[in-house]
Amino acid sequence: MASLSTSNSTMLMALVVGCVMMAASASNFYQDFDITWGDGRGKILNNGQLLSLSLDKASGSGFQSKNEYLFGKIDMQLKLVPGNSAGTVTAYYLSSKGSTWDEIDFEFLGNLSGDPYILHTNVFSQGKGNREQQFYLWFDPTADFHTYSILWNPQRIIFSVDGTPIREFKNMESIGVPFPKNQAMRIYSSLWNADDWATRGGLVKTDWSHAPFTASYRNFNANACVWSNGASSCKSDAPSSTNAAWFTQELDSTSQQRLQWVRKNYMIYNYCTDAKRFPQGLPHECRMS
Repeated sequence: MASLSTSNSTMLMALVVGCVMMAASASNFYQDFDITWGDGRGKILNNGQLLSLSLDKASGSGFQSKNEYLFGKIDMQLKLVPGNSAGTVTAYYLSSKGSTWDEIDFEFLGNLSGDPYILHTNVFSQGKGNREQQFYLWFDPTADFHTYSILWNPQRIIFSVDGTPIREFKNMESIGVPFPKNQAMRIYSSLWNADDWATRGGLVKTDWSHAPFTASYRNFNANACVWSNGASSCKSDAPSSTNAAWFTQELDSTSQQRLQWVRKNYMIYNYCTDAKRFPQGLPHECRMS
């Protein structure tokens, strides 16, 4: 786990747009990722332009980034498991290591043919999660590739789908809410069987007659601060760069309207409104929103 001291964290917060980014515009999965498990079920194809994960009754599969990042804007295009995907979960997330890890999650919960996927999001800071928000999507995520993005800067985390923000988690350390900012994170993705909980709370099981299940990935892009050997690739003495706008980015009025459109029409669960789950009172960040 790569951690920063308080003084180093303060220094990084002051970098703002003076960053030298690792920009993976000409991404290649051979260069950017390692397939870490699955015994051949994860494959890099088309000269590094495409990656696929598959799941059968014996095993799922997964990959992780070669680099660790401390703040950035991460984009990946995914095409999810088609047809009867009930019981399967395709996870795509940032995470650090250790018992007080940070994590920023997209998880795609499969469903019966014709029923919508559920997009499950969560934010962990210092080992504590329980910040789930879930959404339906306004398109079929199995018919084509769509872009799923995480913008992570010292002030906020923004989850987006095809450029439309679906969730914002703000830095509210001022009221005692931990925020991920001191631990570098890798990108991980996996396709696995979670039929004990994924579809209708575990009532619908995986139909293995449809295996292998396959999810595909392309067009990875990272405008991000790479963390390596205890130092960031973002330099305080570098000239300002328009590519570093993400470091101070926030939602403008149009983006706020789009976020509210998603919340009104497609959000199906929000921990901040689940009073039964928190009988001692909703989490602090929920009382501020």
